[in-house]
Amino acid sequence: MSWLYGPPPLLPAARETDGQRKKVKVNDWKTTLRSIWFYLSAYKRTLLGVTLLIVISASLSLLGPFLLGVLIDSYLVKRNGAELLALIGLMGVIYAVQTGATLLQNYTMIGVAQRAVAAIRADLFAKLHRLPIPFYANKQAGELMSRFTNDIDNISQMLGSSFIQLVSSTITFVGMLSLMLWLSPILTLVMLTVFPAMYYGMKWITARTGPLFKAQQRDLGALAGFLEEKLSGQLIVKAFSKQNDVLNEFSGLNKELRTSAYWAQTYSGFISKLMILLNNMSFAVIAGVGGVLAFQGMITIGVIVTFIEYARQFVRPLNDLSTQVNTMLSAVAGAERVFEISRDREEEDEEGAVDLEEVHGDIEFSQVNFSYGQSAKTLSEVSFRVWPGQTIALVGPTGAGKTTVVQLLSRFYETNGGSIRVDGHDIRRIRRSSLRRHMGFVLQDSILFETTVRENIRYGRLDATDGEVEEAARLANAHLFITRLPNGYDTVLLKGGGAISHGQRQLLAIARAILADPSILILDEATSSVDTVTEMNIQEALQRLMKGRTNVVIAHRLNTIRQADVIAVLDNGRIVEHGTHDALLENQGVYYELYKGK
Repeated sequence: MSWLYGPPPLLPAARETDGQRKKVKVNDWKTTLRSIWFYLSAYKRTLLGVTLLIVISASLSLLGPFLLGVLIDSYLVKRNGAELLALIGLMGVIYAVQTGATLLQNYTMIGVAQRAVAAIRADLFAKLHRLPIPFYANKQAGELMSRFTNDIDNISQMLGSSFIQLVSSTITFVGMLSLMLWLSPILTLVMLTVFPAMYYGMKWITARTGPLFKAQQRDLGALAGFLEEKLSGQLIVKAFSKQNDVLNEFSGLNKELRTSAYWAQTYSGFISKLMILLNNMSFAVIAGVGGVLAFQGMITIGVIVTFIEYARQFVRPLNDLSTQVNTMLSAVAGAERVFEISRDREEEDEEGAVDLEEVHGDIEFSQVNFSYGQSAKTLSEVSFRVWPGQTIALVGPTGAGKTTVVQLLSRFYETNGGSIRVDGHDIRRIRRSSLRRHMGFVLQDSILFETTVRENIRYGRLDATDGEVEEAARLANAHLFITRLPNGYDTVLLKGGGAISHGQRQLLAIARAILADPSILILDEATSSVDTVTEMNIQEALQRLMKGRTNVVIAHRLNTIRQADVIAVLDNGRIVEHGTHDALLENQGVYYELYKGK
């Protein structure tokens, strides 16, 4: 049935030579495993103790079959009942101690694995908060969530089981081989004739499972990103009746994941089947040769039984090793995606950057140029100045560069040329945290968190008292509707503030900005998409908020910015006009045409 799923991904498409592919793969493995070891190295003593328990457990597991052979020879040949009872008692003690050591090693290793994974998860979350905004512009939230959950879970499974299995299987394999050579070199050599087939078979399979598991993790992340995007955008999907299109797109992504997962699991499953086949073949050969040696008096029946038991178990450590290799391939593929984020460039302040204890709000753009990546210039030679306490309104058609001006002022993006100054300081010489601490934002789509109304407002200043929170809500005209909520200020909002209206979310955002008490205020058409009464409440709250501050207003509705001290008209990334509302109307230029078409 494998033909139903198409050819395995990645393998036919690889263009590198085998040498190049192996070299890149090894380097990636080394880097990723070093990163994992960094988190495990804090528990070196515990890992040493676990290793000792594994050695004890594996060694005792080897004694069982050996004592079984001694028991058979003693009972069948010597018919010594006392020795038989002693051996049975000894075997019982051995198996009891082995079980206890196994339980303890598993318990301890799971604890180490979970602590290490918790540290990885905490560091990744912290890293995500240190990355610049452009990083998120190129990543789907669901794809990042997949790294945070599925990929880290794979690391957890590997640390919790693979370490024990790898060490245990290695000790068991080496010990078993040594005992078999001691018992009968001839039978051992006979059994080892299957090893070349085992080695080359495993080599052929594992060379393919690595990229296949990586493809599986990649497709899983893509599907998670798609699900997050479409589920959060259900309103738009249904409004435009795109359910069938979404289902078809999901079907395609789901098919890709099915294909990559199918081939990854299929190839990895070949290993155990190959081991069982070769092991069964070796049983037949060992039984025949062992019988001949027994008739010639070269070995005892007990040795044959012990040897067959070892031969039967001989494939187990190899199977365990192959299984853990596949687990590790999957986990390292996930770990590589996790640690890939750790190598992304963080927001870094320039050496010698200063903190501003006080900001008056003098803003100056001088010959600022900017483009997103390799695209055409978004801003070109933009220059303007806003004095403390003034309001500048940025207007222009969609794509003119209004939002980009604000993102550059906030240092969410860096200029490609020119300079931006705040109170005479080049913002590149100001610490980002210090700059943004003196800025407040009321955006068109207010972001609220899944917590209480009180904590959403307090996000503006985390040390604010309950009284200060309520005072900010009163100034924002939000107090009345808050008191009507089921639990007032302690009402827990749904994700994104879904339990309240758009206008009420805007009022909470204004209250949050009032509480932050910024020197520079960024407003992105806070009155859009609301009814007339709510707009009046918002405008009244905004007037209180804007008083005494430097305000940068992104305006879509021109009748809301008549009182701005200066209006800058942007078109194709350039400021084509600037002045007051009345002066620009008298000029009858671009602003005049925009205003007439309002």
